[in-house]
Amino acid sequence: MSLTHTNDEGKASMVDVGDKDTTRREARAEGFVVMKPETLSLVADNGLKKGDVLAVARIAGIQAAKQCGQLIPLCHPLMLNFIGVEFELEPEQNRIRIETCCRLSGKTGVEMEALAAASVAALTIYDMCKAVDKDMCIEGVRVLEKSGGKSGHYQAE
Repeated sequence: MSLTHTNDEGKASMVDVGDKDTTRREARAEGFVVMKPETLSLVADNGLKKGDVLAVARIAGIQAAKQCGQLIPLCHPLMLNFIGVEFELEPEQNRIRIETCCRLSGKTGVEMEALAAASVAALTIYDMCKAVDKDMCIEGVRVLEKSGGKSGHYQAE
């Protein structure tokens, strides 16, 4: 198995996707922000001075997916058809679960966009809550599922 982002000389190189087929591609990712129970309650009750944490984090995640080609050096800029960012409060684990979905019809996958959306949404939650909880932890950012393209369907265990 070889890396796709290196050329024959082992140097970093952007993959040429020009000859690939255009297919419908989708990727879902997740991440978690673990926090104190009191912080989670403040988020749930919209009680933080900075405003609606989840609304701001949703917009931040969408923006991150749209900017992925500028953030990650060898990532192709993509014309995304859909970006979804959803949140689930999990009080039993003192955390917020973030799930993202990115979709397009194109020649390359959207895993990086889904991961960027989850990561930046998590960072935004952290930023908006750090005044009341400096012990928060971002964890478990991963691809849940991807489909489309030559490599086919992948689903995390």
